[in-house]
Amino acid sequence: MASYDLVVIGTGPGGYVCAIRAAQLGMKVAVVEKSATLGGTCLNVGCMPSKALLHASEMFEEAGHSFAKMGVSVSAPKLDLPAMMDFKQQGIDGNVKGVEFLMKKNKIDVLKGTGKIISAGKVEVSDDGKTETVETKNIVIATGSDIARLKGIEIDEKRIVSSTGALSLEKVPSSLLIVGAGVIGLELGSVWHRLGAKVTVVEFLDRILPGMDGEVAKQFQRLLEKQGFAFKLGAKVTAVDTSGKTLQAKVEPAAGGAAETIEADVVLVCIGRVPYTEGLGLKEAGVALDNRGRVEIDAHFSTNVKGIYAIGDVVAGPMLAHKAEDEGVACAEIIAGQAGHVNYDVIPGVVYTTPEVSSVGKTEEDLKQAGIAYTVGKFPFTANGRSKVNQTTEGFVKVLADAKTDRVLGVHIVGREAGEMIHEACVLMEFGGSAEDLARTCHAHPTRSEAIKEAALAVGKRAIHM
Repeated sequence: MASYDLVVIGTGPGGYVCAIRAAQLGMKVAVVEKSATLGGTCLNVGCMPSKALLHASEMFEEAGHSFAKMGVSVSAPKLDLPAMMDFKQQGIDGNVKGVEFLMKKNKIDVLKGTGKIISAGKVEVSDDGKTETVETKNIVIATGSDIARLKGIEIDEKRIVSSTGALSLEKVPSSLLIVGAGVIGLELGSVWHRLGAKVTVVEFLDRILPGMDGEVAKQFQRLLEKQGFAFKLGAKVTAVDTSGKTLQAKVEPAAGGAAETIEADVVLVCIGRVPYTEGLGLKEAGVALDNRGRVEIDAHFSTNVKGIYAIGDVVAGPMLAHKAEDEGVACAEIIAGQAGHVNYDVIPGVVYTTPEVSSVGKTEEDLKQAGIAYTVGKFPFTANGRSKVNQTTEGFVKVLADAKTDRVLGVHIVGREAGEMIHEACVLMEFGGSAEDLARTCHAHPTRSEAIKEAALAVGKRAIHM
């Protein structure tokens, strides 16, 4: 029977990163993966393929609508969807091979099959009718999450699709109905809208992007509507009739009332994700779950069973690949006797649409609810030189600082390259920096990042360019 210091179940961003860090710290490590490829949802059917399609569809849109005004004359672009899907697949293959290389480089054994915890210290791996059991001093559960399903609506990944099916449609639907106005729905909606689909988004709440800053969400919704998105907020899809040539979705007000029917070629169900614990043997092993099916852990990622840990989407917190990665590193360090730590107050979030939306720290709603006195500095990209000359002036930067100490508590951006710009705010907040610190840091000119400096200056009511 093979014996290890650590066995990690799942090779998504949390799992494979945890395994690598543990190997760096001198442990003998194995990972268990039930899928044909490593990398989990993120690399195979999530973050990475969606970014490939977002980039490709943005180029298609730019060529069709923006080149001419810059003096670049090209004939109208033609969509070759199979070639675009091949471009996406090349990106997936490259990343998956990269993870395979990292496993070999760090001498990590890859056990192919479905992992099941027999007890603390024992993991059973089953594949094609064959079963092997390995011994291990420690187990990390990194099995991630699965799509959340809508009661009474069956996903066939052809006409009624999840995010997985929406990444591989064989043709551009003339009409796409999206259930859920969260990050994934808006990103995938952007892809197919740019390629020619008419997009309607139905959201149960009275706003889009739940959890993000309210002002940011409102302006972003207006920008999407300007692009051609239609929103039905405070509404729910209760049924989808699949009997006809087109789908007939029954949509009712969330508060109750008369239903309407919306016709669509494809319905994308994007109402969130749920922790994946199926077949893991957690109940038999005595591992406790919370009321939402997540694995319960303490501040050191340990479950109630000694020697069994959990990280990523399968535990509480935002379901983000980078959160899982940080937890994977911290967990490996703790198992090795070091002081691993994750600062949950500084985890950025990004919506990779055009323009992008990014956020870190507290929202205005968070601060009001907590009764924290704060100051606000805002700066629009319409007043940013680089954005003006590029004619990409949508959006703004908002900096929220503690009214007494000036410490930055949150930064929120709507605009081009917002996902890249948010990280200077992350570094500042990680070091407990103030709006004054940010305002007095020299920023290269002309850059979009100057808008962050100006927003920090605006906290003290001394922005220069507005």
